[in-house]
Amino acid sequence: MHGIWKAIGSFVRRADMILLSLCIAASVFGIVVISSATNVNGSAQYVRTQILALVLGIILYVFFTLVDVDIIAERRELLLIFSAIFILLLFPFGDTRSGNRSWLAFSFLPFSIQPAEICKIPFIMILAKTMSIRQNKISHISTVLRLAVITVFMFGLIVVASEDLGVALQYLFIFVIMAFVGGVSLLWFLGAFAVLLVASPFLWQFLSYDRRSRIWVLFDPRIDPAAQDQRYQMNRSLRALQNGGITGQGLYHGTMVQSGTIPAQHTDLIFSSIGEELGMLGCMAVLILLTAIIVRCLMVAKNARNTIESYVCVGVAAVLIFQTISNVGMCLFVMPVVGLTLPFFSYGGSSIVTLFAAMGMVSSVQSHSLPDWLR
Repeated sequence: MHGIWKAIGSFVRRADMILLSLCIAASVFGIVVISSATNVNGSAQYVRTQILALVLGIILYVFFTLVDVDIIAERRELLLIFSAIFILLLFPFGDTRSGNRSWLAFSFLPFSIQPAEICKIPFIMILAKTMSIRQNKISHISTVLRLAVITVFMFGLIVVASEDLGVALQYLFIFVIMAFVGGVSLLWFLGAFAVLLVASPFLWQFLSYDRRSRIWVLFDPRIDPAAQDQRYQMNRSLRALQNGGITGQGLYHGTMVQSGTIPAQHTDLIFSSIGEELGMLGCMAVLILLTAIIVRCLMVAKNARNTIESYVCVGVAAVLIFQTISNVGMCLFVMPVVGLTLPFFSYGGSSIVTLFAAMGMVSSVQSHSLPDWLR
């Protein structure tokens, strides 16, 4: 028994307990909201699954805290092979939902697995290690091309295997933020933007009719009848936020939430469910928690002992920034519907487990940046 308490004490001294506390607080908040949002369908199953995912996530947080990120990143070739194989499993075993073949569903697991979600962790490590090794030549064409090839490979693999453009775009965002922070010359970004601008008409034609309608509807709701579903989701989302006012209608008392009339009200549009039942104050609490977690990641990045660990923390922060902006923007009708969850709050086992694993990497960086007597 004494050994167990000693191990716990050692972990508490090493781990970033501030970050862990913030993540658990956000997740518990999310479970409460999920319970209310799924009350109309019987919330027990959803709550049990989310709690199980939270427990697994905390275990992974502990594991990654105790593991040196550098050691894992050393095997970047194996990480890339693992990611490719994992995503390719979607072809024979993928489960199609809402037009995307993004999930692996196995009978022995109580929740589905989203490979592209999980593979964000090795992707961040691969980029961080590559950038760290070539730090002195970070803006050299060979370095930029190497980083770009890795990113385009993962982006294309996800789009082809899962047809999930929203998650794929997240990989591009991670690459851009990490490359910018790593010191890649601004000229590369300006050049990439110019190429993207010239190629945009061709890329537009490459998009499916459904994806184009999701963008059209933001600018002119009358332009395309095919955008009816997206317009309906956004209108219901805005109505729910308006219903909440300042303080909300109360948990388990939201007019639209309890009637189940908000599409995906426990997943993609959970922010709207929070807005109706907890009001603007509840939404502000969500954004404050997420901002605090992002800031904590960036603080750890600043104090990291080496560049690779700093880049890993920046990559994790980029994941949270992109998902938060995309999800909240979607609920506010200023971003297209891309199917990204609100970190820590939306229902989803893969999302929670992946986020806590990523936070564990940040905690590992924090533990190694401490002086020896604290470690």
